[in-house]
Amino acid sequence: MCCTGFLKMMMFIFNGTIFLAGVAILGVGVWVKVDSGSLMGLLDNVDGAPSELSLLVNVSYLLIGVGAVLLVIGFLGCCGAIKESKCMLLTFFSIVLIIFLIEVAGAVVLLAFQDLTDDLLKTVESELRDTIRLKYGKDDDVSTLWNKTMEEFDCCGVKNYTDFYYSPYHNTSGDVFPQTCCLENVTMGECNEGEAQYSNVDGCLDKLVQLIEENSVIIAGVALGIAALEIAAMVVSMVLYKQIGSKA
Repeated sequence: MCCTGFLKMMMFIFNGTIFLAGVAILGVGVWVKVDSGSLMGLLDNVDGAPSELSLLVNVSYLLIGVGAVLLVIGFLGCCGAIKESKCMLLTFFSIVLIIFLIEVAGAVVLLAFQDLTDDLLKTVESELRDTIRLKYGKDDDVSTLWNKTMEEFDCCGVKNYTDFYYSPYHNTSGDVFPQTCCLENVTMGECNEGEAQYSNVDGCLDKLVQLIEENSVIIAGVALGIAALEIAAMVVSMVLYKQIGSKA
């Protein structure tokens, strides 16, 4: 009886933590969706962009889905322990095992994907620069999207202000660049080339990489913690399953 009670308590701890982790991942997913909407929207407008970019564009939906699944798993594990239901415990174990195997496979894919990062970024940089030089100042949708992105993330162009050379905007406005390419304390009026060069505002691609790296650290840390909890929860659920079976 004492052993069974201890196992139930452990199930509560493990599944309560998994439940809270699900809330955290769900929150990160919602934040990524809301905070990076305009920046990710630029990727949708890149003609001929690599198919791998869909993973970045849809990462918020993936996080939201994983968070929701973890919420269900945590609830299911707690209910199985309270009711001492062998069926619920076995279902809990099976679901957690499947998810754990998927996570391992996903980690292997991500490690393999790292080798392609440099080539992918070079392709994205070239394609995004083309959208500026061909459409910025001519296509209202693209211009609005770029303006919104640059204002939201305090960035300028893909890498810097020089990306606007030969664009429809630069050709018609002369030696003038978007206002976000100049720091507020540097210019009082229009942003010219000298002020843009002096301001040296970071490009939006660097901001995107920084955003992904920051989120990757958070996601990796949470994922490692969840993996450890999943292993412990599977062990405890099977021990509790056998304890309930021996009582029957």
